[in-house]
Amino acid sequence: MFNQPIYYALLAGCLLLALGVSVAAWRRPNTRRRAVRLLAGWLAVAGLWLTAYPPHRTVAEPQAEAILLTNGYQPDTLRALLNRFGAHTRVWRFALGGPRQPTDTPTIASLTTLREQMPALRRLHLVGRGLPAAALPALGPVRLVPHGPPPYTGFQSTHWNHTLELGQPLLLEGYFAASTTRRPGPTWVRLQVAGAVRDSVQLPAGRGPFRLRYVPKTAGRLVATISAGPGRQLLAKEPVPVEVVAPRPLRVLLLAVTPSFELKFLKNHLAARQHAVAWRAGISRGLTQTEFRNQSTADISRLTPALLSRYDVLVTEAGVLPTLPAAEAQALQAAQRTAGLGVIVLAEPAALPATVPGRPTVRLVLQNSSLNRPQRLNWPDAPAATAIAPGTLTLSGTARPLVTLAGSGAVVVAGQRVGLGNVVVSTLPETYPWLLQNAPATYESYWSRLLSAAVRPAAPTARWTLADPWPRPQLPLSLRLTGAFPAQQPTVLGTTNAPLARLPLHQDPALPEWSTATYWPTAPGWHQLQLAGQPTHWFYVFASSDWQGPELKRRIQSAIPWLTSAAEPLPALQRTEPWPVKWFFALFVLAAGFLWLEEKL
Repeated sequence: MFNQPIYYALLAGCLLLALGVSVAAWRRPNTRRRAVRLLAGWLAVAGLWLTAYPPHRTVAEPQAEAILLTNGYQPDTLRALLNRFGAHTRVWRFALGGPRQPTDTPTIASLTTLREQMPALRRLHLVGRGLPAAALPALGPVRLVPHGPPPYTGFQSTHWNHTLELGQPLLLEGYFAASTTRRPGPTWVRLQVAGAVRDSVQLPAGRGPFRLRYVPKTAGRLVATISAGPGRQLLAKEPVPVEVVAPRPLRVLLLAVTPSFELKFLKNHLAARQHAVAWRAGISRGLTQTEFRNQSTADISRLTPALLSRYDVLVTEAGVLPTLPAAEAQALQAAQRTAGLGVIVLAEPAALPATVPGRPTVRLVLQNSSLNRPQRLNWPDAPAATAIAPGTLTLSGTARPLVTLAGSGAVVVAGQRVGLGNVVVSTLPETYPWLLQNAPATYESYWSRLLSAAVRPAAPTARWTLADPWPRPQLPLSLRLTGAFPAQQPTVLGTTNAPLARLPLHQDPALPEWSTATYWPTAPGWHQLQLAGQPTHWFYVFASSDWQGPELKRRIQSAIPWLTSAAEPLPALQRTEPWPVKWFFALFVLAAGFLWLEEKL
């Protein structure tokens, strides 16, 4: 666009100048070279006009391609690309947080910078392990041509329970792949905690799936280490952060027909773990014995709605239920169905009483007495355990198995949801021998499974969820809060309780109970989220070099929408630009100089 008054003023001036030059050349007495003088005058005026308003032309831009180096790139691949496209091809290096050491290759931390530096860029040759998923949207219309590294050597996939209760096992599963150039041989995968090997497994072929297990001894946060290598040689080593939380304190009511070792051992076991326990056992008609641990004494001779509301789980022998008066049976049924009370029934070698909640979907089948010998049991993550199982359960409806016989798969413990509460039925009459046999882990695992399946649901609280299971420094981490929108902003703190950031929350208009925030970690390690009135939430930020196997898979999958082939032709690019002004100014100088020189001659 041009300024119209100046444009028309200059146009009028040029026309008048052309007219004046033409008249002067025509009236000159010397008629020699009149035509040349007229042409030179017109060219001078034209050069002056075109210097001010040069014409435009359409030019074709070169095919815009560049090379971007990422972690793990091979120099041979880079040399091959430069030989193919020419040494003039621009090469960049992608590094979050800037280069770690001096380099002669331009370094960028954002693809937006690359597009600003190369507006015509249409195809980017990606050399190395690729780009983080969070960086890809900045590519816009630019397409990627991957030139990946050799097959990755190390832990390609891994999963573990990042948060677990004290007493529960840390379970680590994954797949390890050794280098194809290494001499074939077995590889050991080890799990280390506090510098000591807690579990290990051998991969005879040097690669394959693995499964490791360890039960932490104390609550808190720990960073275990998983490593792999033949013998003492180290091929890979990765951190395994875990938060071990104290078990939820339960309130348990135990009811027995008569004093028994089974419930006495269970009472002592629960009390040692700081659970509140009340125990009642019949002695004779009308007489009962009671005991209380970690709670004040109370009247538990009768089951009333007020009494049952104070407990999370009721563990009872099946023989107690038929002896309950009608009012107590109704109170128990109401507490279980409408208030969420959990019920664990220890069945006897007889038909289940009709008052057992959920009885229509669970039927007891007695085994042959000749088979009443210890049998191997099976439940998820169970250590080796055997017990006598006088009967098995036949399930229907929504009932689900909790513990089965390892050989036949017959169900010996089952659970189901009845109303707002959960009901568990067990046919194992004696589990306390595990403690006498010095197998407390088996006893702990078994009863933890039963209590977890039956416990009254906890009151809902605000809960944090990380959108990315592998947070890393210099990359955005989306955090989602499920619960009521807080009045104050949450704060991110480090392990030293030093505040790192205050996060503004955005409430989801479609789901008001969801609020999201974005945090940019700057360093690896443990971080904590604090929100007024809510328990602290801990999460771990991995270093950029940690767990490259899973990260490589994520990068490959995330880049699929931007991938293209190097053989695919790029669309022709054109742009409009003015002709160089220097040529028109030179025309004006030459024409005006000729007129001046010709006048002097």
